Amino acid sequence: MDEEKQSYQHPEIEKKGQKRKLEEVIEEEEDELEIEEEQGTASLTWERIQVIEYEVTEQVTVLNSTFSWGVFDRAAAKRATSIIADLAKSEETVNVIINCNAIPALVKHLQAPPSPFPSGDDGNYEKPFEHEVEKGCAFALGLLTSKPEHQQLIVDSGALPHLVDLLKRRECGCNSRAVNSIIRRAADTITNLAHENGGIKTSVRIEGGLPPLVELLQYPDTKVQRAAAGALRTLAFKNDENKKQIVECNALPILVLMLRSADAAIHSEAVGVIGNLVHSSPDIKKQVLLAGALQPVIGLLSSCCSESQREAALLIGQFATTDSDCKVHIVQRGALQPLIATLQSTDLQLKEMSAFALGRLAQDTHNQAGIVYNGGFLPLLKLLDSKNGPLQHNAAFALYGLADNEDNVSDFVKLGAVQKLQDGEFIFQATKDCIAKTLKRLEEKIHGQVLSHLIYLMRIEDKVVQRRVALALAHLCSPNYLREIFIDNNGLELLLGLLGTTSVKHQRDGSLALYSLANKATLLSPIDAAPTSPTTQVYLGIPFVNNATDSDVTFLVEGTRFYAHRSTLLASSDIFRAMFDGGYREKDARAVEIPNIRLEIFELMMGYIYTGSVDVPIDIAEDLLRAADQYLLEGLKRLCENTIAQHISLDNVSSMYELSEAFNALSLRHLCILFILQNFEKWIKRPGSFHLIKRAVPEICGFFSRSLPKRNHFPQE
Repeated sequence: MDEEKQSYQHPEIEKKGQKRKLEEVIEEEEDELEIEEEQGTASLTWERIQVIEYEVTEQVTVLNSTFSWGVFDRAAAKRATSIIADLAKSEETVNVIINCNAIPALVKHLQAPPSPFPSGDDGNYEKPFEHEVEKGCAFALGLLTSKPEHQQLIVDSGALPHLVDLLKRRECGCNSRAVNSIIRRAADTITNLAHENGGIKTSVRIEGGLPPLVELLQYPDTKVQRAAAGALRTLAFKNDENKKQIVECNALPILVLMLRSADAAIHSEAVGVIGNLVHSSPDIKKQVLLAGALQPVIGLLSSCCSESQREAALLIGQFATTDSDCKVHIVQRGALQPLIATLQSTDLQLKEMSAFALGRLAQDTHNQAGIVYNGGFLPLLKLLDSKNGPLQHNAAFALYGLADNEDNVSDFVKLGAVQKLQDGEFIFQATKDCIAKTLKRLEEKIHGQVLSHLIYLMRIEDKVVQRRVALALAHLCSPNYLREIFIDNNGLELLLGLLGTTSVKHQRDGSLALYSLANKATLLSPIDAAPTSPTTQVYLGIPFVNNATDSDVTFLVEGTRFYAHRSTLLASSDIFRAMFDGGYREKDARAVEIPNIRLEIFELMMGYIYTGSVDVPIDIAEDLLRAADQYLLEGLKRLCENTIAQHISLDNVSSMYELSEAFNALSLRHLCILFILQNFEKWIKRPGSFHLIKRAVPEICGFFSRSLPKRNHFPQE
């Protein structure tokens, strides 16, 4: 199981920890300052930078001099924060704003000005633009968090305590639009500050920011709920202590209720928070399940909000690692069909999450059959064609799980999955390894009843399925069953039929299957072994080659005498036995003339006869093969064939095959066939190749018929 866990691609949605986009909501109030939209994205000119620096410096000066409850001061501060926020919407101006010392001025105004009355006796004095200046500052600071160093600069300027205090403005008992807006802006700014910054996430917890955020999940205003959930989502991501405190603040029951909200904006944030709490935290995962999250999460798989669907699918995958019972419960509660349906979504991330969840669920035997039964097999198979690496990998891992169930093997075979697994282009090495393990797993399942079922399909199904079965079995079946499959049940005929089609893919598939089959057959019955001579061999050794001492036979080769010994010749081949021990005239001749053989060829041939071995130079291998065939020296023929076979190429394989036919060089012929099958896709494009393959079909059939051993019975398990 550990091996399986390592093989899937764990997805991490970019939304996790992502900054909330701080877009100014235009309040329908008469005194709200209109903010113009940013115009263009061209790089700033030096003149433009100077203008911005002047403008920002002016507004910073205003902020530094207006920290009071005076009407004009508050109005000026409100306008200054709006102008800075407007400029900060362009990332190109952020550095300019920060260099003008805007951050300390903005942080200062995150808090209300001091009371004008002594001893804190506020009286009933008017507080102009109450909450508005603080809201504008929080918004502007949120826009300035585009880089980690900016985030830290804002925190170092003392922003966090003030932002946490702003979260508590609800305690004033006022549920006004201004209070709701400032709380939401504070939560959004905390989200941006903590984005991918573990240190700031911890600082928020230390400053006491988590409890008020959890309380805000029950705030009457839904936008505030959403902002609080977004902040918790970011703060929980990859921070175990934050996760622990969020759970201790009793957030889970509220979050589970939010999952059931009809508002997509609410349940999408809630499922995101739960997803981050659960990630790499088995104990919290159990608490989330005990809190009743499973069913509403499954319900979100059918949400109209794709973000909720993505998070729900990811969460289902994380739940599925808990234990086998949980995997079964997830399926029993109706997760399979929506997960399978989302595999065909146009949303790549949603498909990735769904494939991830199905891969986890597919580690249970019953779920493996259920996924296939509910139509999940083909969508997962199609995802192998994806150019998205994580998506492709998660689909491959799910198929790896499905291959563990014997009931699914026939689906892999008859739907063409074996060929897709073999031919696919996979992006990650981990995916390639997973595919190899899947094929190995299928190979281990093909025996007994599974094999009997596949052979049955190869007999009764339509031609397409029959061919797919034959192709799969050629690659995956044990060599022990090859004769039953390919000779007795016509599997070989199906593969040979593919070579005769006009489809390049069919020809390629058929040739590779036959090549695999031939390699297995060769292991069972080596093709290069020479037949044993019926006569005991007599090897006198090299010193006696062309040695007149005790010689009783003389040959004339190209006018040159060559001395030999009858005993050695008689033991070497039937031709010499007939020549010197039969009724031929050579029996009593003083010198036997050898026509049509060059002297160097004859010398090598005699060297083989006297020693049983010889080095065959490639440049004379064909002539030596001709001589060996003429004198029925089968061992020498094999040596020549092996030398020639080492130099077979696309350019000469056709002539080599014809050579093997001319001299009955069976081993060379088989090696030519193997070469053609291995390189069929390139070879078939050459002139005359199609005619040759038709000539070779009977020989291919004969080869397999001879090399595949018979078995007494077909094993049933």
